Amino acid sequence: MALLNDLYQIGNTIDTFAPGHYARVYEATDKRDGRQVAFKVMRLEHVVNNDAPPRMEAMAFINEADLLIRMAVSLNVVRLYDCGYISARDENPRGGEIESYGLNVDTFRQGAFRYAGRGWRPYLALENLPRTDSLLYVMKPNAPGARWRLPTEEGIDLAYQFAEVLAHAHRQKIIYLDHKLEHVYWDGRHLKVIDWNSSRLIENGGQVLAQQIINDLHNLCVGILYPIFTGLSPQKGTLVAQPADQAGVESRYKDVNQLDFAVEPTLSKGIQEWLQQGARRHYSSLDQFRAALGKAAAAFGWEIGFSSAALREARTDVRDGLAKLRQGQASLREARDLLRDAVTIEDIGEDLEAELRRLLSKINEMLQCRVIP
Repeated sequence: MALLNDLYQIGNTIDTFAPGHYARVYEATDKRDGRQVAFKVMRLEHVVNNDAPPRMEAMAFINEADLLIRMAVSLNVVRLYDCGYISARDENPRGGEIESYGLNVDTFRQGAFRYAGRGWRPYLALENLPRTDSLLYVMKPNAPGARWRLPTEEGIDLAYQFAEVLAHAHRQKIIYLDHKLEHVYWDGRHLKVIDWNSSRLIENGGQVLAQQIINDLHNLCVGILYPIFTGLSPQKGTLVAQPADQAGVESRYKDVNQLDFAVEPTLSKGIQEWLQQGARRHYSSLDQFRAALGKAAAAFGWEIGFSSAALREARTDVRDGLAKLRQGQASLREARDLLRDAVTIEDIGEDLEAELRRLLSKINEMLQCRVIP
């Protein structure tokens, strides 16, 4: 039996902005290959005593590993690198033993009852994504009255990429269900979807699958697309982390069948109608969802639909301009960090310190009014 510290160097938590019901997540280094990973381990309160069977939360790790293997064909889904069990009984595991199974999910599943009875916890080693790409992290207001939304071009792009994720999933009878911003990572061009522990493999009939596909598309429109286009929660409030337990996943948007766009009147009527139809559960398939999206996207130069050559040319400029904006905002943050470092240096004098603080204040004002989250 290997020791945890022989295989992994566990660092600090990386989920503090949206801690989950099932697990805590830590930055870690896999010492076998030097890869940086997100080490996801079951929370201590879900450990059973003595020889009791594993709780639902432990089985969710096996479910997630299985679904991630099935979804590995999609580049938009977080990668699984390893799964297994650890003996550590401290919240942030720093020692003890480990049983590592790599990508052998069948063996991982077979060990569930044996290791639960010993008080060991399941873990997953996953692709470590930058926190600054988490949409909840970057869109959550940090001051009263603040609100950001993605530019329409990026929102449409994200929607198409998410539709591809669901297309791969639905072909394998997998329903994602757990649609919320903290599960969506976006860098302006590329989507990554994390946390598949509450997702399901539907094996009990086509009618059940058909209904769940409708629910999946409803949850996508309500739980992810509405917030990215408006900067608001579908519950008509500011963006906050959503409940993470299974009951919360199933009930979170159940009663949301009408979306309020009054806060964002600049959003095109076509985009509003496309999302409104999703909230009303009018999409029974991805083909219907994408057809409606294509109709709305044509007004923004997307070739899918009936856009003109002029619109397509303008869209090229929009994409290039948004890329420059993202680069500019990143440069502003880097400049702010340098000035923060300078202001902490001792004995720089009152004049320079005052100038640095003035510049920092102006930079923060610019970032507060940024165009892109």
